[in-house]
Amino acid sequence: MAKILLKNIHTLATMNDNRDELNDAAIVINGKVIDYVGSNEGAAHIAVDQVIDLSNHVVLPGLINTHHHMYQTLTRAVPKAQNAELFGWLKTLYPIWERITPDMLYASTRTAMAELLQSGCTTSSDHLYLFPNGCTLEHTIEAAQEMGMRFHASRGAMSVGESKGGLPPDSLVENEDHILRDMQRLVEQHHDASHASMLRIALAPCSPFSVSQDLMRESAKLARSLKVSLHTHLAENQNDIAYSREKFNRTPAEYVEELGWTGPDVWHAHCVHLDDAGIQLFSRTKTGVAHCPCSNMRLGSGIAPIRKMMDHQVPVGLGVDGSASNDGSNMLNEARQAMLLQRVAHQDPRQFSAREALWVATRGGADVLNRNDIGQLSPNYAADLIAFDLNQLNYAGALHDPIAATLFCASASVAYSIINGKIVIQEGRFKQSDLPGIVRAHNTLSHELLSSS
Repeated sequence: MAKILLKNIHTLATMNDNRDELNDAAIVINGKVIDYVGSNEGAAHIAVDQVIDLSNHVVLPGLINTHHHMYQTLTRAVPKAQNAELFGWLKTLYPIWERITPDMLYASTRTAMAELLQSGCTTSSDHLYLFPNGCTLEHTIEAAQEMGMRFHASRGAMSVGESKGGLPPDSLVENEDHILRDMQRLVEQHHDASHASMLRIALAPCSPFSVSQDLMRESAKLARSLKVSLHTHLAENQNDIAYSREKFNRTPAEYVEELGWTGPDVWHAHCVHLDDAGIQLFSRTKTGVAHCPCSNMRLGSGIAPIRKMMDHQVPVGLGVDGSASNDGSNMLNEARQAMLLQRVAHQDPRQFSAREALWVATRGGADVLNRNDIGQLSPNYAADLIAFDLNQLNYAGALHDPIAATLFCASASVAYSIINGKIVIQEGRFKQSDLPGIVRAHNTLSHELLSSS
């Protein structure tokens, strides 16, 4: 296994338990894990195969994206959906999405991952809940392997269509027995629970307004029998709350508790309107939350009570959400928006610091995805790290605190991205992926999809 020395690091944020920050530091990578973090002098005696000088760079653990719908990169900024709230937005886009093909799914996943990688993301989940025209989760897995991204692929599902009181059209729902069989197949064929695994599978019925109580309950039982995580949307906007009360006579938190959807192996996207009792429930059970500030602002859903959740030790990570509700897949910008939005919500800039936001984007994300091998730069952790060039225009005048500058200043693209010990981006350029080719293929397929609507 190749050993890589990263030396002369200007500033290093480890995100370890002590939250150590080092100057003039070094990291040694041995294969897919980190061997050493410390001073340049301490690394000088270690024999390595490659040396990278990171003078004038700030280094962080790779950012972790806990919620996304990558196929939606095909339908960004669709005019009729630009000013709609959640339910109207979905009703506008469902008829377009039902024409997605396997080629489109593969291409859109590559595009989303390229954008995530440039913004410092090294691990991403994806919540794929519609499978028209022969699409399978394998089309996203193939793209992740090509792009070199650590991947949590969530097998989503919709089973309650309009004819049964659900939101999606009947053409996009699946038979529940088939859903459960396919969930089991995917876990058995692809899930890797080993240390520093590059691929894990989660079970992810889409939302309370698109699946039955039976599917929620049975998927929870299946996930626990297979020892994998569970994921869904919850309490995203006021219509979501009203639907839960009308259909189930429960708050969203009461509903998921009743169905077995709480615990450290569960994470819910959004939770914008999680009430105090729900926060206490999530705190007590260590149920995770994927906070998606840009999407919540874009759809006018509200401001999630993230400060209160964190004060109650609820596991919180960040998610960019779908590229049709955020219209971007930029994890660094998502962390910046999370910081700014909590300051606005509380009318107090002391409520959410840059370092807290970066913690949520790294350690918080690892906790939400139920992983103890990513999210920090420590020995025996996965060798996932990012470096930003402090000579960029973005950081001019901010070298006194480069860590905070990554969020306070305009969001930059990474100079280096290393995932599982492999250099994916070097000096701002993808080493293996043909970025112009990815964009061309994506635009061709997106035009094909939208022009037939």
